[in-house]
Amino acid sequence: MNTSIPKQLDDNIQHVHFIGIGGYGMSAIARVMVDMGYKVSGSDVARKELTEKLSKKGAHVFIGHHARNIAGADLVVYSTDIPKNNVELAAAKEQSIPLIHRSQMLGRLLNEKHGIAVAGAHGKTTTSSMIALVMEKSGADPTYIIGGEIIGVGSNARAGKGDYVVAEADESDGTFLEYYPQIAVVTNIEPDHLENYDGNFENLKKAYRQFLSQVKPGGAAVVCSDDGYVREMLPQVSKQVSTITYGIKREADYTAVNIRPGDRTIAFDVLYKGNSLGALTLSVPGIHNVYNALATTAVCMEAGLSFEAIVKAIIEFRGAKRRFQVIDEVNNILVVDDYAHHPTEIEATLEAARSTNRRIICVFQPQRYTRTFFLFDEFSRAFKEADEVIIVDIYSPANDPEIEGVSAEKLVDLIKQNSNQNARYLSCKEDVLAYLQSAAKPGDLVMTMGAGDIWKVAERLVEKL
Repeated sequence: MNTSIPKQLDDNIQHVHFIGIGGYGMSAIARVMVDMGYKVSGSDVARKELTEKLSKKGAHVFIGHHARNIAGADLVVYSTDIPKNNVELAAAKEQSIPLIHRSQMLGRLLNEKHGIAVAGAHGKTTTSSMIALVMEKSGADPTYIIGGEIIGVGSNARAGKGDYVVAEADESDGTFLEYYPQIAVVTNIEPDHLENYDGNFENLKKAYRQFLSQVKPGGAAVVCSDDGYVREMLPQVSKQVSTITYGIKREADYTAVNIRPGDRTIAFDVLYKGNSLGALTLSVPGIHNVYNALATTAVCMEAGLSFEAIVKAIIEFRGAKRRFQVIDEVNNILVVDDYAHHPTEIEATLEAARSTNRRIICVFQPQRYTRTFFLFDEFSRAFKEADEVIIVDIYSPANDPEIEGVSAEKLVDLIKQNSNQNARYLSCKEDVLAYLQSAAKPGDLVMTMGAGDIWKVAERLVEKL
């Protein structure tokens, strides 16, 4: 497959077509390309909120895949999720239209400017969203390409006129190795997506080491010193690159002390090399967001912003869509949705929920049989902070077939053994909705969790309430 843009075509590319334009990553790049003045078209299997927004911006969105959709395109962009037999991919090959992976397109945008690439098992979307919002509110006018919509901004992407490009660096399929950033962030490292690394955690860690080695000379690696696997990487950082650490439990350049949780807020004091910079307040809860804010502070100060500007801007951050997103509060029942789909994320999100001092009913939809298989035991121990746990059937794409012995029912049995006796299995969303309508009481927090479509339950529950 031709996956490079011939240099002689660079200046002649006017029309870019995206296969699967409705995904968060693809739609973000498409949005930036529209803002930059390119003619943008794309296709997806169904209309979505993001495709509607792109259409309003001027992109031509086709519903359904067909060879004629790529007519007139100078370049076709695809993602890992697009099957190899896709008719638009085949048509592009037949017509010798250059093909490029989503990550390569993002790499071109990020590598040509001062790229800020945020990698890690957890926190990528929130941290990159925080950085983008703080830089925008502080007048840095960044370009940003985020894997989730920033609440209050109403978009996951924007083409700015400033020097910086902020983006998530996705390790799931190794495509983050397309990036050569000015500032690289690594929030944490965990054995996830191992199906793309031959089932070998060492291969994943090797990829992270390579990512850090690709920071441009004179740039910076901003890394969490509380994560043991991240600490292992530090010797791999080039001597031509500054290493900036942040953390809470261990010595680091940026640390948080005097942490003060509140109801859907958290405040703390920031130290830089032991000296107080001042207090910082977040309008989102949880210790995990303290880490995200420390990373944001380190990046933004490295980019030349003052701590005072960061404090003023960051309090306006209300989260990214599907990251502890408050759907509504009805009859004193708080309904929240979260993308947490890994055991560590579940634990961190439930810990944040606990700070609201409400009874927590957690509805979790596992995503992918492979992830559930590799992390079965970890999932079973992740729900101790919930008062009640509901597990629904595993949500998995077509390229992730069922694995014998891996099921939602078995996960419920293990949860009862390892973290929460009050767990139950309900197979479908209709059953969950009916149960929640009868079980949820004033003062409760109902939280839906997962990377699939479980968010629909949260939205429908609010309607029913």
